[in-house]
Amino acid sequence: MITLGQLRTELAAAGDPQKAEQQQRYMKSAMPYHGVAAPELRALLRPHLRAFAPADRADWERTVRTFWDGATHREEWYAAIALARHRSARDWQDAASLDLHRHLVVTGAWWDVVDETAQNLVGACLLADRSRVTEVVRRWAVDDDLWVRRTSVICQIAHGPDVDRDLLTHAIECNLDDPSFWLRKAIGWALRQHARVDPAWVRAYVDALGDRLSGLSRREATKHL
Repeated sequence: MITLGQLRTELAAAGDPQKAEQQQRYMKSAMPYHGVAAPELRALLRPHLRAFAPADRADWERTVRTFWDGATHREEWYAAIALARHRSARDWQDAASLDLHRHLVVTGAWWDVVDETAQNLVGACLLADRSRVTEVVRRWAVDDDLWVRRTSVICQIAHGPDVDRDLLTHAIECNLDDPSFWLRKAIGWALRQHARVDPAWVRAYVDALGDRLSGLSRREATKHL
């Protein structure tokens, strides 16, 4: 199984310093990039993901945290998320993994890693362990950390007809008064996605919220209605 040091060596060899500067500037990232584009990163990681075989939950979490906490470049964070999402960890996506996922959200604190974690990790936990994870996500909706609250709003983005509407409205209404772009955008995005399943409900809900819903959230929510 690959180590973080080995991965860093491969990424450095595959990287493009000019592209790295462009990526860092685009993402407004304090952490530098190696300069490996997303398709190239997926190809580089593919054989390592095939070989990844954690012995148990503790081994999986320890590996994810080692890659994440030891990262010096953003692609290494992306690799840590790929390990966290690995098929071998499917049975470990439950309430017991939420401390790990919250760690990624709070320390990542930017939309690329937060949205990936929210949708593909917290969202998976919610589907697999609904009652216990719902209780935690409801608390996250009023958390002090903005990115944890954004996670509570968007963690059901990919759930289609399986969206827990009570949880969605709780997360939205706990954050309606927050002026942050990231929360207002998240609210609109979550409603826009749910409108693919139930446009009539979203239209009625947006109308019911009235002026409590920001203009940004409203525009996003009704974009395809």
